[in-house]
Amino acid sequence: MPAKITARSQERRRIANRKTRSSTRTAFKKASRLIKSGAEEAAASVTAAVRLLDRAVSKGVIHRNSAARRKSSLMRANNKR
Repeated sequence: MPAKITARSQERRRIANRKTRSSTRTAFKKASRLIKSGAEEAAASVTAAVRLLDRAVSKGVIHRNSAARRKSSLMRANNKR
């Protein structure tokens, strides 16, 4: 019986984590695309992506080193342009 309860709660968490992970990936890709295109709103997009990455780490959806690596690559690319 406890295994069934655990499975149900894991499924709920999996769905919530999927939303967070998806929005994080979307923001990261959008920021990368704007940096490469040289758009003016790239800096704002990087800020939004960093905020989402930090939120995903605090929720335990992604590992903190993974988020740090992604934030670093965004910052490096944004500062080059």
